[in-house]
Amino acid sequence: MGPPNRSTKRNHSVASGAATLAKTGKFGDLKRRLVFLVLALVVYRIGAHIPVPGIDPAQLEQLFKGQQGGILSLFNMFSGGALSRFTVFALGIMPYISASIIMQLMTYVIPTFEQLKKEGEAGRRKITQYTRFGTLGLAIFQSLGIAMALEGQAGLVMSPGFGFRFTAVVSLVAGTMFLMWLGEQITERGLGNGISILIFAGIAAGLPSAVGGLLELVRTGAMNILVAILIVALVILVTYFVVYVERGQRKILVNYARRQVGNKVYGGQSSHLPLKLNMAGVVPPIFASSIILLPTTVVSWVSTGDGTRWLRDIAAMLSPGQ
Repeated sequence: MGPPNRSTKRNHSVASGAATLAKTGKFGDLKRRLVFLVLALVVYRIGAHIPVPGIDPAQLEQLFKGQQGGILSLFNMFSGGALSRFTVFALGIMPYISASIIMQLMTYVIPTFEQLKKEGEAGRRKITQYTRFGTLGLAIFQSLGIAMALEGQAGLVMSPGFGFRFTAVVSLVAGTMFLMWLGEQITERGLGNGISILIFAGIAAGLPSAVGGLLELVRTGAMNILVAILIVALVILVTYFVVYVERGQRKILVNYARRQVGNKVYGGQSSHLPLKLNMAGVVPPIFASSIILLPTTVVSWVSTGDGTRWLRDIAAMLSPGQ
């Protein structure tokens, strides 16, 4: 037999090098991060099914059926259905997002926070600590408001009073703080931004039921199959367009002047400063949707007398699909 082929040796060397890299290099680290992300999402979905005690599930389901298209439906979507089940993750990660936005605004308004922003890593840690305190305060306020609002619904709370309020506040606040910690852990030990991944997981949790509802409409003949295919195609196109815009950036040319070091003159260099096309992200649409849906929710809670008919007309015009 002749000597082994050089290309065979080279392929074997590349394969063994890839295997070694997979065990000890960045592939191994990627695997660990991916496993941690999956386990974190499993924990998140388990917590979204642990209910807060003291609530009648049948009455709660009737309440949310009457709030379709309101702000509660929006928050329920971001929480992955946890709000409609009134679980320990009912508040979701929204208090943390609100606290983060407030802190970002304060860094431009209050000189003390503006100085912290300029202090680098130490200032960032301090701002993060203040954001956590703000999240705790907002979570307590929102959970207490939800508990009192649920007590106002007849037959919804089994044993109204201080005991239910205390239990609801402690459960909801603990769930929100745990989600905040989980999001930070995903950012540090998982893949991507933890808070964004938790929001995506909450929204994606409703996709199976939505697809099942679409197929059921097609099966019963309530929707034409061509219309269903068109809806799916539009969803894919909109998703592609959103990703395209999100990834879009403008490269600003930056030229550096020549500099002299001793007797040597170094020529100028050029580089690019990437500026994202969508700098604000998804925060403006979220807040705009909340503001638009707020009148619909408030009107549904007030009396149905003739004096509030003009409010109902405004809410109807602001409802989705109008």
